Amino acid sequence: MAGRIEKRLTELGISLPTPAAPVANYVPFIVAGDLVFVSGQLPLTDGKPTFTGKVGAGVSLAEATAAARQCFVNVLAQVRAACGGDLDRVRQVVRLGGFIAAPPDFTQHAQVMNGASDLSVAVFGEAGRHARTTVGVPSLPLDAPVEVESVFRIA
Repeated sequence: MAGRIEKRLTELGISLPTPAAPVANYVPFIVAGDLVFVSGQLPLTDGKPTFTGKVGAGVSLAEATAAARQCFVNVLAQVRAACGGDLDRVRQVVRLGGFIAAPPDFTQHAQVMNGASDLSVAVFGEAGRHARTTVGVPSLPLDAPVEVESVFRIA
């Protein structure tokens, strides 16, 4: 039987993918006590980048926001795996870290990361509110425009 969070995802029209395998020498998540640390997730769909390029130079603000949302969907797939398939174990989204590949004059990093943050709150309600850091970078793996890492508190 689907749990409360799985039902919420269905209401939002979201089907979580199989968690992406790491692209280098790291693990996708670590559980330390009641915390789950999720490695940076790219905006992959069916294992391929949904968007590529730099935000503000080929990737629009709307596309970048959608990419950040897709990154959070992939974060959720990793958290579900970390929780043995039960997202109802999530007690709090503690922190999101966002990396935005953009030219030096781009300044709308926060708006891009709202794609992930807004989905966090839509899925978990008050427990989805989190601390956040968003930084601009010159490039990301697979030429992705956005990467999102996270920390969750679980039961």
